[in-house]
Amino acid sequence: MKIELKKLDATKRELNIEVPSDRVKNKFEEVFKKIMQEAKVPGFRPGHAPRDIIEKNYSSSAQNQVLRELVPDIYNEAIAKEALEVIELPEISDVKLERHSLSFKAIVEVSPEIKLKPYKGLKIVYKKITVSNEEIKRSLDSLKEQRKIENIDDSFAKSLSYPNTQELEKAIERQLFIQKENHDRQVREQEIIDSLIKGLDFKIPQSLVDRQLQDSLKQAKVDLALRGVPREKIDEQEKELLNSLQPQAKTQVKVYLVLSEIAKKENIPLDEQMPHKVMELLLREADWAELSV
Repeated sequence: MKIELKKLDATKRELNIEVPSDRVKNKFEEVFKKIMQEAKVPGFRPGHAPRDIIEKNYSSSAQNQVLRELVPDIYNEAIAKEALEVIELPEISDVKLERHSLSFKAIVEVSPEIKLKPYKGLKIVYKKITVSNEEIKRSLDSLKEQRKIENIDDSFAKSLSYPNTQELEKAIERQLFIQKENHDRQVREQEIIDSLIKGLDFKIPQSLVDRQLQDSLKQAKVDLALRGVPREKIDEQEKELLNSLQPQAKTQVKVYLVLSEIAKKENIPLDEQMPHKVMELLLREADWAELSV
């Protein structure tokens, strides 16, 4: 197989592929044998029609079948041979097929080259999580306001499945602690992401942006519907939504590509859990320092 690889831009490649004649010939033989076994030709039992009649009547079908079977196989072999990380279906063109030759062009979009900054030992400054009595009191006051009661006593605590007010306050303290803990983790993860992508300049494949944009648009429409916005109003806002979601979609794709590059270096599988596993690695390898008050 002859492959001519051209770099069109940072993320697009053009492959001009020529298939060896013996492989094309063998594929035609394989296809015609199958057609001969199945074809219904008047005057002949299935599998007994002469080859020349089969070729005359089924030439077009045979060519289509050869293309359907051979082009995908050859394309995948070419991609593997050139070690291209293709991220989108190819654009196949200039297909030329004869009985002893096949050539075609494939334009593909590939992952961009990303020069990662050091990602281990990132600085994380944290503050010990505490819940003050004042914060607990504010939560209790809010609870009183919601339930329209004057005094929070043991009887009220029992109505909420707590034996007394002391246990209710402990539960509120735990809840506030968890909320702060989750918030702090989100802040730390965002700081790490900001540090990783800051100053990184590479072309973001538009196909990935478009895919992310459509996912974000679907979610935005669902959110609007849940808020009671009529469907016709949502459809009217689609163009505006797409424009507003574009920057976020680009950032999300950029972050994903950077995390994927780290995953490759750390032998982390590129599955649905990849972003979570990479973030665990970055947090584990970070340089933690407690903020002194």
